[in-house]
Amino acid sequence: MFTENANLIFIRSIEDYHKCDNVDETLKNPYEAGSLDALLYEKNWVDTVQWHLEDIIRDPAIDPVKALEIKRRIDRSNQVRTDMVEYIDSYLLDKYKDIKPAADARLNTETPAWAIDRLSILALKIYHMHCEVVRTDVDEEHRTSCQKKLDVLLQQRIDLSAAIEELIEDIEAGRKYMKTYKQMKMYNDPKLNPVLYGNK
Repeated sequence: MFTENANLIFIRSIEDYHKCDNVDETLKNPYEAGSLDALLYEKNWVDTVQWHLEDIIRDPAIDPVKALEIKRRIDRSNQVRTDMVEYIDSYLLDKYKDIKPAADARLNTETPAWAIDRLSILALKIYHMHCEVVRTDVDEEHRTSCQKKLDVLLQQRIDLSAAIEELIEDIEAGRKYMKTYKQMKMYNDPKLNPVLYGNK
């Protein structure tokens, strides 16, 4: 199943990152260049680095100059994440280009890749919530509370994976069709952000 493979790739990416646990570590993708597996691994690696940047920037003692530097890095990372989602959708669009949708085929509320994006973030939530469950420097109440949250996250992964599988099956059967839109983010574009083009 597609999501079973994707979840395993996300777990591997997260575990590989935590061998160094360094936001500046260079990506070493173990999958064949140009493959969907490689794209999924890289997508999750970007998500994982950004997860930790979001932690770092919330340090109340952080130097303001450093915080601004990290904020801008997070902005760049968000753009990369968006681009990678669009790459995944492009891959799937090409894969299913010869499927003729039924006359009554419907458009889904989100594309497969945006659902996969949520699955990648969910893998990170599960990993880090599990870390809280097994902590030895907290009381039993903390661990119990986190275990309940972890149980919900694990069920959410089951449900989201099933929904993605159904969407892919519907696309393959022509019951639904894909249509993608570029995100057209404006705040990073010096031609579209008035603060940027107003400062010229």
